[in-house]
Amino acid sequence: MRLAVLYDRMGPYHHARMDALCRRVDLTAVEFSTIDETYAWDLIKETGAYRRVTLFSDKPIGMHSSTSVAARVKGVLNELRPQVVAIPGWDAPAALIALQWCLETGTPSVLLSDSQKSDQKRVWWKELAKGRIARLHSAGFVGGAPHVAYLTSLGMPESRISTGCDVVDNDYFAAEAEAARQNESTRERLGLPRAYFLASGRFVEKKNLPLLLHAYADYLAKAGDSAWDLVLIGDGPLKPQLMVLRKELRLDNNVILPGFKQYAELPTYYGLAGAFVHASTSEQWGLVVNEAMACCLPVIVSSPCGCVPELVRNGHNGFVFNPYDREELSRCLSYVAGVECDRKAMGKAGRAIIDKLSPTSYAENLCKVAAMALAASRPLFGCVDKVILESLIHRRRS
Repeated sequence: MRLAVLYDRMGPYHHARMDALCRRVDLTAVEFSTIDETYAWDLIKETGAYRRVTLFSDKPIGMHSSTSVAARVKGVLNELRPQVVAIPGWDAPAALIALQWCLETGTPSVLLSDSQKSDQKRVWWKELAKGRIARLHSAGFVGGAPHVAYLTSLGMPESRISTGCDVVDNDYFAAEAEAARQNESTRERLGLPRAYFLASGRFVEKKNLPLLLHAYADYLAKAGDSAWDLVLIGDGPLKPQLMVLRKELRLDNNVILPGFKQYAELPTYYGLAGAFVHASTSEQWGLVVNEAMACCLPVIVSSPCGCVPELVRNGHNGFVFNPYDREELSRCLSYVAGVECDRKAMGKAGRAIIDKLSPTSYAENLCKVAAMALAASRPLFGCVDKVILESLIHRRRS
């Protein structure tokens, strides 16, 4: 099968998935741009055994005109002539242009999505337009149960949806974390405490870091000298606010902010941590939870995270909490850091769960859904659909 998989930007997660996928299909990974405004990843230079095409490398794709994007997307697809195209989401003009090309050429497309209904406030007329876009795809590849439910609510039959699109390279994280544990001098070199909770993510509102700091302060007041510290990996616009709050709560000696860390640095921080905490008020999935579980850490995860139904079992490999309930989060921190918690058993249980979501399973499931797309009847592409697609492709963005 000739398969083209499209991505906004090739990151380390995508590379691991494509490396596994190219063992099963004739694969081309199409990257919209090497530059984005969200993630500060290093450039991925390796290509493994798959072809990689980059549309733009001068600036984020959103800064290019829809006309130039259309010419580049359609030109590449005309050259590749894939039998199936996997397309990320339904918002970016490049993704919609790729869908338009598929419909015009009769090529089946797979919608890649990890959106769930609770991600944000939904507006009825936007949902109607989104539903028409979703139904123009031949099949869907999503994260888990909440994402299946949302896509079916938009009109795609559940029989044409497969799960398992949100994976990381478990073996890489596990091996590097264990190497860090075996070399205790690394802890001293990085200035990491003897025991700590780890959180990792962008410093933006939805990550709910102020509540995490308040809950941690409550835990610290109760735990006293036996308390673990808190390490927050990341950066973002809310960093100044967090620095002020850390000072107000008198946490300067207990809350460590090492800054943004590249992919190669992350397993060390996981490996030396005692547990992982993720407090988001909204999260489509939460790949950091995959990473933590691959590193055999107990996880404390807020209920809105899309990964929760698939990955977190209360009291088994971690705990789920209400992201607006600081007392509940504080209790979870206290228990996991306490003497009664069998953290090793929890970490082992988490690793067994996450082993089922790997680059290998990603490749197997995407191949399955691509075959479903090939077998499905081609969607009807009427005049209304054409108008909607054109208007979305060329709409002005703030």
